[in-house]
Amino acid sequence: MAPLCAEATARLAARVALDKNAEDLLILDLRGLSTVADFFVVTSARSTTQANTIVEAVRMAIKGAGTRPRHQEGSAESGWLLLDYVDVIVHVFVGVTRHFYALERLWGDAPLLTVERGAAAGD
Repeated sequence: MAPLCAEATARLAARVALDKNAEDLLILDLRGLSTVADFFVVTSARSTTQANTIVEAVRMAIKGAGTRPRHQEGSAESGWLLLDYVDVIVHVFVGVTRHFYALERLWGDAPLLTVERGAAAGD
């Protein structure tokens, strides 16, 4: 099985997070704007339990597609979890931590990709 391209990985992570009731989800398209990654998936959880659930579901879905994260850091208790898939970085925030880091403002010139809950893989 060939690994997913970066955009497909970002969309899959977003759909899975939405299926776990993630809030205020955005996919920032950083291609041409950053060498850090091509896409940031940024979302919020209402609780530490939900944040852990979102991260585990994303890990399992992307692993099922043939890719493992290069790195994971943070904890739900710290308010920020991060999954690094090289070209895609998934950020899951709890509470006011998202406002503190303000990734949407920092990368405000990045185009947004749309994703719909439950869309078929590969869309």
